[in-house]
Amino acid sequence: MTRDYREWIKDMAHRNEWLGQVVEDVVDPDREIIDPHHHLWDRGGSVYEIPQLWEDTSDGHNVIGTIFIECRMNWREDGPDHMKPVGETEYVAGQAALAAERPEKAQLIGHIANAHLAHPQLDEVLDAHTTAGGGLFKGIRHSLSLETKDPGALMIPGRGEPGLSASDAFRNGVRRLGERGLTYDCWLYHHQLEEYRDLGEACPDTTMILDHFGTPLGVGVYADRKADIYAKWKDDIAAIAELPNVHAKLGGLAMPDNGFGYLERDKPPSSDELLDDQASFYEYTLGLFGADRCMFESNFPVDRVSVGYRVYWNAMKKLVAGRSEDDKEALFSGTARRVYGVQQ
Repeated sequence: MTRDYREWIKDMAHRNEWLGQVVEDVVDPDREIIDPHHHLWDRGGSVYEIPQLWEDTSDGHNVIGTIFIECRMNWREDGPDHMKPVGETEYVAGQAALAAERPEKAQLIGHIANAHLAHPQLDEVLDAHTTAGGGLFKGIRHSLSLETKDPGALMIPGRGEPGLSASDAFRNGVRRLGERGLTYDCWLYHHQLEEYRDLGEACPDTTMILDHFGTPLGVGVYADRKADIYAKWKDDIAAIAELPNVHAKLGGLAMPDNGFGYLERDKPPSSDELLDDQASFYEYTLGLFGADRCMFESNFPVDRVSVGYRVYWNAMKKLVAGRSEDDKEALFSGTARRVYGVQQ
């Protein structure tokens, strides 16, 4: 099996055929969903833009809006390096305009852009995102994900910089987001959660969102350490939950590097199988943060190599079937609306 993620995701027709082996009725089909974490791209033979997104969001669940999260798509090729990510914001604005031509479909209602938060000209970049975004720009994701023990085992290796989150320049950048009413998303790995807590404590006035449970790894040197990793992860998540400025995105565990091995199977997982494997992560985090600080996320099309869109949202609805209507509203749309300040 190749460890090149691009080889798995670029053949959309093959993934559709594979995912189509699991067919489920839609659970709670009328519930409004804002999907607060997805990507769009056209690169390396892989195309997932508004038409492909709509194939997923129109597959039975009532997805009314989505939020694009930076993925280094369509950066400017020329000009100063710190301004190059603004090209992605221009691209997203174009995709949102395309979506607006079909108002009955899920609309692209927000954008979390990229910027190097330690750059001395950060405000120049944020101003440019604001102008280019046309109201879509809501915050920044500058990921810290850095794996040094076994990076070759990862299909989706991060680009984090050693020691960055502890630097004064970076922390000042995160604080600047809060001053401007912008959010800070972060993707990192489980062994970086302590540094994330330190960052959150140092930037109490910035709304921070932890993506993908802090990505507990389960491949390479981590494959045989899942129980120990889970125990330490629980301690770290509990410490982070003590910080009222931090929110949690619940999803992204179907990425190949989490080690569940879905994309290597003959058939993808059902919603029940997904919960059998992953419910403990969801229930533990939700129990600590509460529904008003949590939001479900698809992380598509990244997780699409492992699980279908209908199946993922079915699993989330089954997970919280016994919770109050207020909790369900928060988890599926309300927290995302409030945290990102989107209108839909």
